Amino acid sequence: MRQLVTPSSLANGLSSGFLLFAVFGILWLFPHPQQLQAQQVSATAPPPAAKTEIDQNSAELASHDEPARFQASAKLVVVRVVARDSQGRAVGNLRKEDFEVFDKGKPQTITQFEMEQPGSRVAKMSEEPDGNTSVPSSDTPSTAAAAPVVPQRYVAYLFDDVHLEFTDLAQVRQAAERHLATLRPTDRAAIFTTSGQTALDFTDDQAKLRATLLRLQPRPITSGVSAGECPEISYYQADLIVNKNDPQAKQVAIQEAIQCNPGASAQGQGTSASVLASATAEVNVLSSEVLNAGEHESRISIGSIRDVVNAISRMPGQRSIVLVSPGFIAPDLQYEYTEVIDRAVRSQITINVLEARGLYVIMPFGDASHQPATILAGGGPPPPGKALIETAAAEANDDLLAVLADGTGGMFFHNNNDFNDGFRRLAETPEYSYVLGFAPQNLKPDGSFHSLKVKLTSPQKLTLQARRGYYAPKKFTDPNEQAKQEIEDEMFSQEELHNLPVTLHTQFFKASDQNAKLNVLAHVDVRLLRFRKVEGRNQNVLTCVSALFNRNGNFIEGMQKIVTMHLKDETLEHKLGSGITLKTSFDVKPGSYLVRLVVRDAEGQMMSAENGVVEIR
Repeated sequence: MRQLVTPSSLANGLSSGFLLFAVFGILWLFPHPQQLQAQQVSATAPPPAAKTEIDQNSAELASHDEPARFQASAKLVVVRVVARDSQGRAVGNLRKEDFEVFDKGKPQTITQFEMEQPGSRVAKMSEEPDGNTSVPSSDTPSTAAAAPVVPQRYVAYLFDDVHLEFTDLAQVRQAAERHLATLRPTDRAAIFTTSGQTALDFTDDQAKLRATLLRLQPRPITSGVSAGECPEISYYQADLIVNKNDPQAKQVAIQEAIQCNPGASAQGQGTSASVLASATAEVNVLSSEVLNAGEHESRISIGSIRDVVNAISRMPGQRSIVLVSPGFIAPDLQYEYTEVIDRAVRSQITINVLEARGLYVIMPFGDASHQPATILAGGGPPPPGKALIETAAAEANDDLLAVLADGTGGMFFHNNNDFNDGFRRLAETPEYSYVLGFAPQNLKPDGSFHSLKVKLTSPQKLTLQARRGYYAPKKFTDPNEQAKQEIEDEMFSQEELHNLPVTLHTQFFKASDQNAKLNVLAHVDVRLLRFRKVEGRNQNVLTCVSALFNRNGNFIEGMQKIVTMHLKDETLEHKLGSGITLKTSFDVKPGSYLVRLVVRDAEGQMMSAENGVVEIR
């Protein structure tokens, strides 16, 4: 088996390639590299077996180590919108003209519009006749053997074990186990945690899923800096004191600190200046410690959500995340979680959220197991205003969860104890959603926040879910790098595109019971491409990416080719009637594989993508 190519190395390698082409109906293949790296092939010094034919056309077909320049907008802002009626059902009959988008209150021109429905294409299966030699697949599945099940839906379950308490985790874990037992054959599930200490990659193995769920447990990073301390200051209150300079929040903490030391009053000190100064200093130090600890935990949780978004974006199908969390605040991390939303929207990933506290009534100090620190210290009831801060903190925990769900077109299941129904509903994606794109005018790369508002032009009584804003980039992405990202994103999709005259065929032969070679053939009808005339030659550049995934949709290996064409009119019209065939080979073991082919051209700026499925027994 060859060295594997990671998705990151694939992206880095998209600017280089190697040549394989057919001229006059003859297929020529240069050896492919072990991984996606630059390999320049000289058209004037080919292998001896191909020397004569290639020399005759060296000026017409050649490899090129520069990236193809595709039209890509680094400024495009993408907004996913879900429109629901009064019964909460997604509506799918809206048009581009029905929407208005406002950036900082200014109307924008919607340049891209698409209505999406979850689903996938059925991949074509490679046929194998008697013996070990195979033939290219046809458009119909083989009748000799049942087609392997192709994964269509990927759901990543992310448990926020950094913030979850044991009682909440125990309930949602039981509901998750019942839900995962109902997965369909075309479903693949993964389990991740924000602490990173428990993880299971995408699989349909029920035993592994159950075993991973049983290993879940609360894993707080800081264990609550002031938990059980007196005074007890929450992350929310610390943010009010340090970042927002809230005098009331600070005064409440100082009064609590004084009550936590009833011995001072008993000794006749009362609330002297020294006692007040000591309490103030204690509050300042403790507030800073709590703030740093809380921000650290929130940063880790948001980073974990980002990592899961990146991981599931590489799965070739319908993709969603179910975040299970009691909620948390991230007052100074707006840029970070806005980037997560932007990445999810561009990768067609919905983030659904299950609020693990369930149905609850905010009753500060109503939990007998958690009495106010002042009572435990013998200082009496907490100072006035403490209950208001605790109530506001409990409500604020839901804000970020709602932003993640709304911004990606997901659902927010909260204030409900029916976790069984919650998991069932959240595992599904909305039946309809709309993707709106616009290019802001005079956008400055200053990293500033832009508020967004989506409205309907008609007076329909629909509820809209959409992201609330975005941050301007701190620098604009190079168009070539943007083009590479677009190709990679399409490779990790399952959507089929047919904008170029490209057909996919697969064939394999078994060298032994344990080893086989899988060939991916991309046939391109060159005559139907768009060319640019330069000095009497027809110019275009084709970028072809072939990728291999296992039966669970996990990326195995990817290779890419770049073919530069400088064709004479005679060659294009009379000698390329059979087109060109690009061939990529993979060394594999027996099993089920999903093949993904993406081809894009520079001049027409068009893309085609096809799926294939291969069963090697």
